[in-house]
Amino acid sequence: MGKIIKRVFDICFSILVSIFVFPIIGIFMIVVKIASPESPVIFKQERIGYKRKPFMIWKLRSMTNEKDERGNLLPDELRLKKWGKLIRKLSIDELFQIVHIFSGKMSWIGPRPILPREMLVMTDKEQEERQSVMPGITGWEAVNEEKSDDRRTMAEFDLYYARNWSLLLDMKIFFMTVAKLFKADRSDDEHRAPKLKEEEIIS
Repeated sequence: MGKIIKRVFDICFSILVSIFVFPIIGIFMIVVKIASPESPVIFKQERIGYKRKPFMIWKLRSMTNEKDERGNLLPDELRLKKWGKLIRKLSIDELFQIVHIFSGKMSWIGPRPILPREMLVMTDKEQEERQSVMPGITGWEAVNEEKSDDRRTMAEFDLYYARNWSLLLDMKIFFMTVAKLFKADRSDDEHRAPKLKEEEIIS
């Protein structure tokens, strides 16, 4: 019953948010295209979803695709311009994922959809546990991201959520997320997406 209620909330809240958010996203799509016309405004990347099934995630692009003389992408910090920092600070790039909620591939609340390689900080059993719940736009790790500066710690927050999921926990995460959004309190990339260290990988 709890999962049905969660799904109904996802759809109803997505419809409500879309009314206000999609016009804003449309404006930022124009900004991205004007500021960085060399690539599509939508960033697509394969991530791991529910029950470890891969899917293609869509996000509003927040970096340029500038390359060096050898054709390699420049470091992230050089490709992240002022307009991209604003998009990230306001979490506009994440809100584009509402389309995945409608399609049933994501929820509002759950572990972030991560890259296949980032799953390797967990044992096979832990991977199965983490992906036993739908990935989300926000989640227990996301509202505690200032406390995690490596991939293993992030995984432990996600595993806690998967093992202790309840509608009450979802409500707590929802209101913590709202508070962070109103304060525009989004952690820097070192906390949101720390680089995967080789020593973290479980062979």
